[in-house]
Amino acid sequence: MAGIAATSVGGPLVALKLSSTLMYLAATGMLVVMNKIQPSQLVEEQRNAARLFKQLHGQIQRTLSCGTPTSNDVEEAMEEHRQRQERHSGRTDGNGWSVELEEEMREVVGVLKRKDTEDYLRLGKIALKVNKILAISGPLLTGLAACGTAFVGSSHGPWAATLGVVAGAMASVVNTMEHGGQVGMVFEMYRGNAGFFRMMEESIESNLNERDVGRRENGELFEMKVALQLGRSLSGLKDLAASSYSSSQKGEAIEEFASKLF
Repeated sequence: MAGIAATSVGGPLVALKLSSTLMYLAATGMLVVMNKIQPSQLVEEQRNAARLFKQLHGQIQRTLSCGTPTSNDVEEAMEEHRQRQERHSGRTDGNGWSVELEEEMREVVGVLKRKDTEDYLRLGKIALKVNKILAISGPLLTGLAACGTAFVGSSHGPWAATLGVVAGAMASVVNTMEHGGQVGMVFEMYRGNAGFFRMMEESIESNLNERDVGRRENGELFEMKVALQLGRSLSGLKDLAASSYSSSQKGEAIEEFASKLF
């Protein structure tokens, strides 16, 4: 409409210029609201919250389904625990923990901090910067296009028409990249993954910092849980720890990430 208005005179010029200007102004207002709300990021936040509440609901249900343990249940659990410790008496000092397992968990925490968490934080910062640039550029370009179309037909008509057409086209590209590419959702996904790895770090460190092994989570079960959360087998987790230790001894940075899921 801005381009056609530049080639029109009289009544059509006024109608086209006014319509184009009003539509650009309306687009500017809508973009300001949309970019402030960030729907794609909001959707990802709600999805993460729903996943968390489902997990919490499942944990509560499992706890309630166990009911109140009787003395027989306690005796059976203690007997199973003793049998498991006897089978692994060569590698455990208590509650499924050993010096080797503690060293393995420390190496895993180190890899999580140096590779996984750091990488997702870096990617999150990049996505946030890109999202901010696009969020500001879209309304700015449509606002410039509105100003350009408002001066179509004046002494600055050719330049005004060019500004209206070019700025409008660039605004379309920018908005397509921002909302079509779901940049806000990508940023939230990176931030969520970094938060997940930080939670794993805190969980491992809280067990390692607990001096009373009896108050820790069972070491064998905890090792299996960490492996599952990282998408690895137990042997793969041990290989990761060994690779991290070997790299640190050589003064080299490990290239492998701890997680195999993301």
